[in-house]
Amino acid sequence: MIDGSYVKLHQHGCGAQGGQYSQAIGRSRGGLTTKIHAVVDGLGNPLRIKLTGGNVPDIKPSFKLISGIKTRQFLADKLIELAESTGCKVIIPPKINRKVQRKIDKHIYKERHLVECFFAKIKSYRRVSTRYEKLANRYHAMVVIASCLVWFGYNDLFRNSP
Repeated sequence: MIDGSYVKLHQHGCGAQGGQYSQAIGRSRGGLTTKIHAVVDGLGNPLRIKLTGGNVPDIKPSFKLISGIKTRQFLADKLIELAESTGCKVIIPPKINRKVQRKIDKHIYKERHLVECFFAKIKSYRRVSTRYEKLANRYHAMVVIASCLVWFGYNDLFRNSP
């Protein structure tokens, strides 16, 4: 499963050397944002993570994210050509206005919530949910640490509780 999620940039996270584009910062509807792209397995554990600016569409980093991963099924929002090029079964619902409707297995597509649950788990950490870091490599490290905690089942540990 592959998806992306936006993270709003804190006002002190701007202004690093190299400019916005080299630090995975982009302007979208919500202001300055960073987008986390993630590939998760069938259990919702992260396999690969990439940061881009908030204005970058999902298709651009997706080719690099799924290259080399052996799978039989591909779950995503869109990206149909990408899934078909890898030779796996496409489980992406068609648009309603499409003349020839593609059949999908709705029971398998229901499992797509696992990638959304992964983003909810890593965004429960304050350093991930709001980007305070100026440099993209430091923010990426925080995302990887949160992902490791999710992978090992420590998603309730070290989280800020009210």
